[in-house]
Amino acid sequence: MVLVHPSYFSPIVQYVAMIRADKVIFEVEDHFQKQTYRNRCVLYSARGKQVLSIPIQHGSGSKQKATTVRIDYKDHWEVQHLRTLKTAYNASPFFEFYQDELSELYQKKQPFLIDFLFDCHEFVMEALQVTIPYTRTREYQSQTEATDHRSLVIAKSEKQYDLKRYIQVFEQSHGFIPNLSILDLLFMEGPNALNYLEQQVVEL
Repeated sequence: MVLVHPSYFSPIVQYVAMIRADKVIFEVEDHFQKQTYRNRCVLYSARGKQVLSIPIQHGSGSKQKATTVRIDYKDHWEVQHLRTLKTAYNASPFFEFYQDELSELYQKKQPFLIDFLFDCHEFVMEALQVTIPYTRTREYQSQTEATDHRSLVIAKSEKQYDLKRYIQVFEQSHGFIPNLSILDLLFMEGPNALNYLEQQVVEL
């Protein structure tokens, strides 16, 4: 049983942690924090690492509860993100296989960030063809009996993970980049992505 934060197409290590577990608990009863993967993911583009960020509407107070954060659609970020994904991964072996469902996901325009993040998670689990039961917290978990992997959501973490290499679209230009968004793995490995996750022996 692991405790993690829902995030925007999470980094690969978060799915390594979840695949190892018999149950996942998502922390949703805390305050929204900046500089995390809650509203950003990292892709591999022709220029190397590329960050996609979901704009949010800022509340009147200094702190917003994670479940109340609304997505800001005024600049049509969802169109830009889809276009960026296509540009970066159109040459990957499996992008076309997932493209239609991915487009539907963005077209839903969920008003709340938390709902969109769970849509992203469901998309990934369906793509991996695996079912792992999950629940959401009902109050903030300051202490937990679950294995606490909430720190994996911190985007500025300096911890490096020794993930096994897989072929990436722009690897000849920039080398292998580990721990990108789970989308990078899915688009490159397709049905073998689950096997890849299960084989990782990294210390989280």
